[in-house]
Amino acid sequence: MKKPTVLFVGKCDRLPGNFKSLMEAYQFEVIELCDKTAVLRYLEAQKADVIVVDFSQTGECSGLELAQQNGRWDKRTPVIIITQKSSADLTIAALTIGINDYFKQPLSIEELARSIKQSINKPLVPAPLLNPLTSASLSLETPHMIGGSYSISQIKAFIHKVAPIDSNVLITGETGTGKELVAALIHRNSPRRQKAYARINCAALPDGLFESELFGHERGAFTGAHSSYEGKLKIADGGTVLLDEIGELSPFAQAKILRAIETKEVEHLGGRKSFPLNIRIIAATNQDLEQGMVSGKFRRDLYFRLNVARIHLPPLRERRADISVLLDHFIQEMNDRFGKEVEGFTDEALEALLRYDYPGNIRELKNIIEAAFVNVTSRWISFMDLPEHFRAGLQNKEAKTEFDSMLVALSATNWNRSEAARKLHWSRRTFYRKMAKYDLKTDKRQRNGKMCHTQSPFHPNYAPNRRLTTEQEETVERVAGVP
Repeated sequence: MKKPTVLFVGKCDRLPGNFKSLMEAYQFEVIELCDKTAVLRYLEAQKADVIVVDFSQTGECSGLELAQQNGRWDKRTPVIIITQKSSADLTIAALTIGINDYFKQPLSIEELARSIKQSINKPLVPAPLLNPLTSASLSLETPHMIGGSYSISQIKAFIHKVAPIDSNVLITGETGTGKELVAALIHRNSPRRQKAYARINCAALPDGLFESELFGHERGAFTGAHSSYEGKLKIADGGTVLLDEIGELSPFAQAKILRAIETKEVEHLGGRKSFPLNIRIIAATNQDLEQGMVSGKFRRDLYFRLNVARIHLPPLRERRADISVLLDHFIQEMNDRFGKEVEGFTDEALEALLRYDYPGNIRELKNIIEAAFVNVTSRWISFMDLPEHFRAGLQNKEAKTEFDSMLVALSATNWNRSEAARKLHWSRRTFYRKMAKYDLKTDKRQRNGKMCHTQSPFHPNYAPNRRLTTEQEETVERVAGVP
């Protein structure tokens, strides 16, 4: 299997960390070229899967020219830039010629590597150069929705109901639950599937660039506007627009979006006439917009415009039945990507993966499996192959659960250790050992009817010689039947 090629324009050893080794661990081949002529000759002769240009080494003008020259051979090749400074002019120039991602020094090598992987696996084509996500490319990039739990089955059924009717949709759910996937599936199953599908990250658009990027601008409208630009909304005319992270929009941006939705037209920055707009809006957020309306951070009129059809994606911890199916899917996907033949997980690793709560949801699960593929040396992923932060988080959770169970049992038995041990189905020796482990000591003095205790320094709520937290007291009292 041929390794994907990363063409790095600059010197890799000037980046923090070991960029080249990290790329090799991900099964990428890195071609390092510094000379502009050598880069152009390489692109004439063969294709790179992604191009990374370090502007801090090549210079801003040369870097932009290289990125623009790439379009002569293959406009679909993703381009990522690294720069020492960030400015509105540079950002606009980069977007205009088709930069896919943008990093400012100092940068995280892990984030850069993640962006490269995503660009190679999902090549994005900038809107000004090529109509981005047509139904054909979307069908290749967007997987089906994985899972057979009741909640996911209901969501799949609703997607098929809402997709054909052209109403605005609001998708809510925690980070990593699959909001972008649902939006893409709605578009793919709608009458607009032959038209463009554009995703706009509202969190990444400052007010200074918001109007230009979404509504377009005329030549000379501001410094750096050397040519006119239609804007993402107009480019997606006839198709679907996903307003991702809609809750991050400023009041100024909310007002502008609301007007475009209500009037169904846009006006270029620096222009004097309006253009009709025919788009379907899908909005997504991990925030509580209802609470945002109460606090005045989110406009009520915009909320009601967006919240016509509502889809809420449950967190992974509430649909654990789907974890096994997702694990099988990611094993197959990673085998294809890494060129390995991993068959599955050991019993210990599988039990841990099924027990974990996944605060980052499906995205976190996928990242955990990917990290395990970097470590695994056999056909079976063991518990120790799983990333260290996952193992530590699981152990901390189990320790907290065990600690709280002991508190409840002691309170329910009036702090009789033998009775508490029987209640937990432990031997007295085991119970005493765990009390010593957590530095849990009985104290017969009572203050206002509440027992006192000390906590282990390893416990997240550690507070020596303090009483129980309010939450722990309420739990203990509820179980013990204290009125």
